[in-house]
Amino acid sequence: MVTASKSLDLSAFTFEESWEEKKERAKKIVEILMKTYPREKLLIGDPYRTLVHCIISQRMRDEVTYRVWEELFKRYKDIETIAATPVEEMQGFLRKQGVGLWKTKGEWIVKASRIILEKYGGKVPDDINELMKLPGIGRKCANIVLAYGFGKQAIPVDTHVNRISKRLGLAPPRVVPEKVEEYLTELIPRDKWIYVNHAMVDHGRSICRPIRPKCGECPLKELCPYARGLVGDEDIK
Repeated sequence: MVTASKSLDLSAFTFEESWEEKKERAKKIVEILMKTYPREKLLIGDPYRTLVHCIISQRMRDEVTYRVWEELFKRYKDIETIAATPVEEMQGFLRKQGVGLWKTKGEWIVKASRIILEKYGGKVPDDINELMKLPGIGRKCANIVLAYGFGKQAIPVDTHVNRISKRLGLAPPRVVPEKVEEYLTELIPRDKWIYVNHAMVDHGRSICRPIRPKCGECPLKELCPYARGLVGDEDIK
């Protein structure tokens, strides 16, 4: 018999399903996502550039983030250059690029770069707890660096993953993102963890949108409690 970790509660879901049934359904969901959203290359760059990308991306549209990220590394070539840049200069650069929270992000980027040079010898740590000690790096960003910078198996829970996991009934609708991660890592085989994040992001952009999701077109509708009315938007926090 397949059992869940003691910290994971099935009673928090809005519909009845055993852990064995949930795990089997999760397996089918991942198989369909893999066929629907194939991706050959998962890494976007080295760990440091991935970390900077993640700081810029917070509360930003993807297309703006990528443009600013490219411009930043055209102007500031490497970690040494960024660490030597005055915080005020980096803040001004981000502000001119139209970045939200430019003041905070500029400080995070410069200070994190200095810490990486001074404390970690210029190498981004590959441990989630060490990553989360850096300015601007919460659990989601730390997992993004592990997954897309180092190629390690991790499931970053962004807004897409949080929403879709809850609509699919793979996590209870009112738990925090950190708990969503726990449910997903328990339900999904470890060798698929990186894949799940980017597939759910692709799915969230194309089908499972925050407003007016295209349930009729969804390849997961037969496996989805949201499509069957068992989970509602009013349930999801």
